[in-house]
Amino acid sequence: MKALMFGWEFPPHILGGLGTASYGLTKGMAQCGDMEITFVIPKPFGDEEKGFAHIIGASNTPVVYKDVDWDYVQQRYGYCMTPQEYYDLRSHIYGDFSYLKTNDMGCIEFSGKYPDNLLEEINNYSIVAGVIARKENFDIIHSHDWLTYPAGIHAKQITGKPFVIHVHATDFDRSRGNVNPQVFAIEKDGMSHADHIITVSNLTRKTVIDKYGIDPSKVTTVHNAVEPMSPEIQNMIVKKGTDEKVITFLGRITMQKGPEYFVEAAAKVLQKAKNVRFVMAGSGDMMNEMIRLAARRNIADRFHFTGFLKGKQVYEMLKASDVYVMPSVSEPFGISPLEAMQVGVPSIISKQSGCAEILDNAIKVDYWDIDALADAMYSIITYPSLYNFMKVEGKAEVDEIKWEYAGKKVIDIYKKLLHY
Repeated sequence: MKALMFGWEFPPHILGGLGTASYGLTKGMAQCGDMEITFVIPKPFGDEEKGFAHIIGASNTPVVYKDVDWDYVQQRYGYCMTPQEYYDLRSHIYGDFSYLKTNDMGCIEFSGKYPDNLLEEINNYSIVAGVIARKENFDIIHSHDWLTYPAGIHAKQITGKPFVIHVHATDFDRSRGNVNPQVFAIEKDGMSHADHIITVSNLTRKTVIDKYGIDPSKVTTVHNAVEPMSPEIQNMIVKKGTDEKVITFLGRITMQKGPEYFVEAAAKVLQKAKNVRFVMAGSGDMMNEMIRLAARRNIADRFHFTGFLKGKQVYEMLKASDVYVMPSVSEPFGISPLEAMQVGVPSIISKQSGCAEILDNAIKVDYWDIDALADAMYSIITYPSLYNFMKVEGKAEVDEIKWEYAGKKVIDIYKKLLHY
């Protein structure tokens, strides 16, 4: 079975959980066997892992040709043609996209990030998707998150192949209900055109059904998982340098993640315990506000801001921590608690997170209940028996939450759509 997937980011160049989840699922599906995946991203950097998927860059896909050397054309496409034959072929395959701003190779340039002109890049990505869909051989189309829904829709319109979308989050999660109408329209359009919708949690499934008016029979939950630790991570030794306890928030510092509740709960913990430091690892539009909040609560000397972490840095931070906290206001899933528990760090998560549906050995609190959050933090760093229980049982639990299992569920959805 062959799948054409559209994504927006792919490790090691990630800006959030989307790239991590896309990578894990793709690799898990490949491990199930009899699965060929072509994964499209706006801009590859060349160091993406390619052992389980064929990576295509939209930024490397010509849509318009400007004075291209014929030797280059023949070398790239593996056969010879006259200029007129090439022009006719290009017009048939690509259409007339001469109005687009392209480089000397006829490719649209992408940032590979989330730029100010994001909607323009999403539209351009959908144009390139049509070109790729005409050239590639595949059975089914799979779009990850709202940024790639227009690309999947275009590929479906061109090929008529079944179209699956993967809802990693909705704008209701990102905005605390203050939904951007343009983003909502893109999400709704993707859901309407999709032959099936995969959500990362029952929480997200309910949002899709209730907020977007989607038929429940069209929506299936496939919970995320966690990538097994590499030997390098397993053997990593991190020395804290002090006997002080470290409690960590790791994620985007945005209103979706509830960073202010972490700061407020930290202030309460420090009223009872002095041998603890708090770390807010990440970046986001609320970072400066959180720095000021820590100062107002007179805990700035006990609070540390690391900036954005990725790859090995994430695990270095987690291994240096005694407690991990995710107080998200609305978290479709949340892979980071699984990563923390995987290295033996007791975790506290909000009840408003998708991972709360599958984790039994994490403490769950309402994101807004800073008293309960503070009590949970204090208990873990104060009572060794509780700490040790959560450390051992939490790791054992997440070690059985594997991407291969999630991949099998996605493949089963494909088979139903393709009548295998």
